[in-house]
Amino acid sequence: MTTIRPLFDRVLVKRSDEPTKTKSGLFLPDTATKEKPLEGVVLAVGSGRVAKDGTVSPLAVKEGDRVIFAKYRGNEIKVDGEDRLLLTEDDILGVIEG
Repeated sequence: MTTIRPLFDRVLVKRSDEPTKTKSGLFLPDTATKEKPLEGVVLAVGSGRVAKDGTVSPLAVKEGDRVIFAKYRGNEIKVDGEDRLLLTEDDILGVIEG
């Protein structure tokens, strides 16, 4: 099993599974779910943002957080055959609570 440790203010995210049915119970065909979901779970975080004076600010997200991220941001990578997304903290729009 490969482990990736993001550097600085980067975050490794696993996208949430695409919904296969609606809240009312209707099943969605594959053609209806072409857009990738914009939320996922944080798998790993870097040490933090490094300021010009050398101080390190910790990230606002942590492993296990469910997050929403910007649509066309980050880099898609494969880890052990599975798709993952490598984002900067600025690409994360919010944390889903509850």
